[in-house]
Amino acid sequence: MGDEDTLYTITEADLDSGLRGVPVGTCRTSYVDPIEGVHYVGYPVGDLANLEEEDVIYLLMHKRLPTGEESDAFRAELAHRAEEIPTGALRVLESLTPGSGHPMDWLAIGIMALGAADTNTRRPGSSRADAMNLIARMPELMARLFLLRGGKPEELKPRKPELGLVENFVHMLGVEGDEAKRMERMLRFFFILHMDHGGGNLSTFSGKAVASGRASVYASIASAMNALSGPLHGRANQACLEFVQRIGTSDPDEIEAFVRSELAARRPIYGFGHGVLRAEDPRARLLIELGEEICPDDENFRTVTALREVVPPILKEIPKISNPYPNVDLASGSLLHSVGFRKPDYYTTFFGWARVAGICAQILDERSAREGRGTPIYRPKYIPREQPHQRLE
Repeated sequence: MGDEDTLYTITEADLDSGLRGVPVGTCRTSYVDPIEGVHYVGYPVGDLANLEEEDVIYLLMHKRLPTGEESDAFRAELAHRAEEIPTGALRVLESLTPGSGHPMDWLAIGIMALGAADTNTRRPGSSRADAMNLIARMPELMARLFLLRGGKPEELKPRKPELGLVENFVHMLGVEGDEAKRMERMLRFFFILHMDHGGGNLSTFSGKAVASGRASVYASIASAMNALSGPLHGRANQACLEFVQRIGTSDPDEIEAFVRSELAARRPIYGFGHGVLRAEDPRARLLIELGEEICPDDENFRTVTALREVVPPILKEIPKISNPYPNVDLASGSLLHSVGFRKPDYYTTFFGWARVAGICAQILDERSAREGRGTPIYRPKYIPREQPHQRLE
């Protein structure tokens, strides 16, 4: 048995710590190695980054890569489910004021609307159907979210789910030609790198906790998206591009001066550090390699590559920093910006869209655990703090 199999003793220091590092369950879809980064069903994510996104979803759900025939059948099922979206299922988004709230609010509302319209949610044993329906319909939800929120609903193109998940989304936005190819390349790569990340990150944990009460897949995933929306979790990619744009230079000396001034003011250095990793996130390296392919001369990307070299030695000077290396957020926002997505507050919706597949797969695993009985409802124990005895007069 390895270290991960040993019993864990809860100590006083573990309380009020966000359960950081406290084992609470098992995960079959993925794990994060402190040095080698995220693995999907045993595969380093870099080995999968150039596959089709549908095949990686199949891997997470079935714990093996599909054969050619299985891949075709899986794609056909997703396309069919996308075509069968209930009429008017997303009409609730039309009632929202364009530009109001954060795009993640719209994403959670849209997922709940899809659930309300899906009759499968009222059938016993419908979890897989719900998960597949949601995965299949996410491209249309995303396209409608972008165009309705931007006040341009008339620009939505008719769905073509036979194109594939990412390709259908790009098509519905009305993007064509070489611009569409670059956008598809970037989004497919981004989608796969963000699809899963073990079982303990806040959004996945929240989605599984809600699902453990036998809430529908839709309600569970909407909860996960709300958890993802916070600035300490999924909104970090938005914050990182804004940070890069504030720097506005690729000159190493100017970057070092800026970073040191931010540290002196006790402000965060976005795009560096990780809760588990103790080396550079392989996803950061992969995205930077992709950037060298698709946008090597982009101003934001040049700042990112300079940050990658300048920042780690500075952060290593601070003893309490255990990981001074780049994480996945360092380059992701800059690459999204380079292919045409100019508003950083939308970036977390891409993170959420990618993570839907991984969280759905984990929910299905938990519902079939313990020989089909499923995991019990989540019910951690909270220790009452010492309080004086009081009585009403």
